[in-house]
Amino acid sequence: MDLEAANANNHIMDFTEDAEEEERKNFYKIIAAFKCYRANSLSHINRREAYVNSLPGSHQEMLIEYRDHLQKVRYCIDSNYKVIKHIIQDADCLFYNETDNVQHRQPISAPKVRSQDVQKVQITLKQIFRDWTAEGHLEREQCYRPIIEEITSFYNPQKCDVENIKVLVPGAGLGRLIYEIAYRGYYCEGNEFSLFMLVASNFVLNRCVIENQCTFYPWVHQYVNNISRNNQIEAITFPDVSPTKFPPKGTMNMVAGDFLQVYRDEDYWDCVATCFFIDCANNIIEFVDVIYSILKPGGIWINLGPLLYHFSDVPNENSIEPTYEDLIVIIRSVGFIILKNKTDVNTKYAQNPNSMHQSEYKSIYFVCQKPDDTD
Repeated sequence: MDLEAANANNHIMDFTEDAEEEERKNFYKIIAAFKCYRANSLSHINRREAYVNSLPGSHQEMLIEYRDHLQKVRYCIDSNYKVIKHIIQDADCLFYNETDNVQHRQPISAPKVRSQDVQKVQITLKQIFRDWTAEGHLEREQCYRPIIEEITSFYNPQKCDVENIKVLVPGAGLGRLIYEIAYRGYYCEGNEFSLFMLVASNFVLNRCVIENQCTFYPWVHQYVNNISRNNQIEAITFPDVSPTKFPPKGTMNMVAGDFLQVYRDEDYWDCVATCFFIDCANNIIEFVDVIYSILKPGGIWINLGPLLYHFSDVPNENSIEPTYEDLIVIIRSVGFIILKNKTDVNTKYAQNPNSMHQSEYKSIYFVCQKPDDTD
């Protein structure tokens, strides 16, 4: 693969002039959240230490090892922040070319950072665990392998020129699925709306030149349900494979923006693969409509994931939450033919394997085909 295909310049930002300034502010708010990670995280340690210091002396005696552990947590947070500084080092290239005026790259005033934005930085670290570590292999086997196997079965490399098979992955996150598909020779494009994901994926896809280049501590913020103190401060390395050192055989792109706004070309894609994505819509029917429209006749839609419906309990957001039974009716009404339909597919999502608390989805898995008018 031409490395430019996965380069940050291919994280396409296509905004109207009216929205450009608002998007610029939003971008710097996300960068500010990354920069606030260390201070925000250490403030939680400080509160815990202050509380320990307020306890009776006999209690403090029993917490000597706990107090020492908090110092180790500080070290892990500092180490995470060193990685974060590398992640955001050249994030400007997602929005600007090298020739752009440097003054236009700076925010007018320091953005206000909300605690929930810093929490999204922590979630991003867990996403790195899921997508780009050896320890995240099991989750990828559960979620990505069925999709990859379906693509290679339907578009068999022995029977077609896979470089001409166009696969779209909306909600591509940190890009591991698109890398795996492109590595097998297909043309694969990822679409992602979250700037947290785009900033981190830019680093992994374009700046990690060797395997296990970075060491981080994805579970350092998990203070509950730990059997051992070491479970919280376990060191993990990433990436388990370097996309730079082992580039895909096919073309790989990442496009930024709202899926419903970016993808308008009818009859263009051979395959759309959605993994933990379709429940991100306010109105899931819009997703089904667009996927049907952009698929070529005879093309397939592969989906795996739950129906969490992210907007169902968000204040001031409209949302509908069809059951899977309802969704099947919707899919057929739009015009799809359902080729495969499974439920109770065990899948985990960014889970700490050593935690006392284990959450698992009984996901749905289906394969649909857009009818071919020539058949």
